[in-house]
Amino acid sequence: METLTLLFVAAAGLIFGSFFNVVIYRLPRGLNLSRPPSACPGCGARIKPYDNVPVLSYLVLGGRCRRCGMRISPIYPAVEALTAVGFVLVYLDAGRVIGLEFMAGCLFTGALVVLGVIDAYHQILPDAVTMPGLVLALAYSFFREDLDFRSALLGAVVGGGFLMVVYGAYRLIRKKEGLGMGDVTMMLMVGAYLGPMRTLFVLILASLVGAAVGVFLIVRRGKDFQFALPFGTFLAPAAFAAMLWGKEVVAWYLSRLPH
Repeated sequence: METLTLLFVAAAGLIFGSFFNVVIYRLPRGLNLSRPPSACPGCGARIKPYDNVPVLSYLVLGGRCRRCGMRISPIYPAVEALTAVGFVLVYLDAGRVIGLEFMAGCLFTGALVVLGVIDAYHQILPDAVTMPGLVLALAYSFFREDLDFRSALLGAVVGGGFLMVVYGAYRLIRKKEGLGMGDVTMMLMVGAYLGPMRTLFVLILASLVGAAVGVFLIVRRGKDFQFALPFGTFLAPAAFAAMLWGKEVVAWYLSRLPH
């Protein structure tokens, strides 16, 4: 029974991942999410249902359109597989129970996947994802045992407020934007879901990884210090890690502090 449940959760992740691909492609372009049906961007042929099975169809077709042979980006099966793995990890973290905690975790995971990939390609974090996510995270706090509304609100203030200060200071000193407001609204959502302590963990982890990647690109790829990194792409996996393991990391850190 447990194996069947895991397979069900993974299958749900694949299906939702397929929908997230639609959102990732269409939302930044201002396109309708429900119509027209998905089609090849090369020849315009509508994708048949048997060619739209998550991950499997990509492998069977060799990563190409059946009609024109145009190469299909591997990001599509990657998003589907990543979502499936994310849903399974959320299920295990929720005590192997398909309940409100599991569903909320999956919604949060889905938002992070969509935001992270969109920011990587377009360097935008749409309010159409972050603002409903913020409202849902605050509403969810009334049904949680680990986080009340006040803590959720404080988490939003810590996440969004910290980046707002960074945004304002950078603009004041450099006379240009160093962060987008999308990063601020994303951290409002993340903070409301995770609470203040895990939100600080997200900011620290994303900043460290982002800085390491930036140094790598400067040293190995010849980039200068003016190039922009999509910070939301680092915030998303950091927030997912904080959701699953943030409590343990924060508890470990606090235990190391002198009493």
